[in-house]
Amino acid sequence: MTRHADETTPELSTPDLPTEDLPVTDLSDLRPDAPILSPLWREFGGRPRFNGPAVTLRVPGHNPLVREALAEPGAGRVLVVDGGGNLTCALLGGELGELAAANGWSGVIVNGCVRDISELAQLNLGVRALAAHPRRSGRERLGDRDVPVTFGGVTIHPGAAVHADEDGILILPV
Repeated sequence: MTRHADETTPELSTPDLPTEDLPVTDLSDLRPDAPILSPLWREFGGRPRFNGPAVTLRVPGHNPLVREALAEPGAGRVLVVDGGGNLTCALLGGELGELAAANGWSGVIVNGCVRDISELAQLNLGVRALAAHPRRSGRERLGDRDVPVTFGGVTIHPGAAVHADEDGILILPV
């Protein structure tokens, strides 16, 4: 069953609760209906805990839209990249990770692969992905930005609050 992160329930509609600094386990206890991504994502960045509003991309094995997004000021946002679960190339590597960290992105979640993992691990950036793969992605400007993306049993809408730590990835609705 896919849960939609924009669905509101009484348990989820408590905007007065501060959530930025709470561990995902506490958020899950406070908001038991909040969607949680399936526990498939590995930690690759140097920042195990991160959160922020989602910016979403759907990209089919090509990463120019990833580069374009990370070149913008991140302002603490989280780039959520739906690569369709593709395990044949990396959509993020050390160079784009450095760009993201320099521009103030809180984290990047990739439904696909990353590379240059020793470089990513040194950055003040949260990075979650399915696996590492040495091959770079295609260079065509293909895909969509600011669209709902669905993976890991959850639909994530642009602007949804993403909370990630060592225990998992939880999404709060817009």
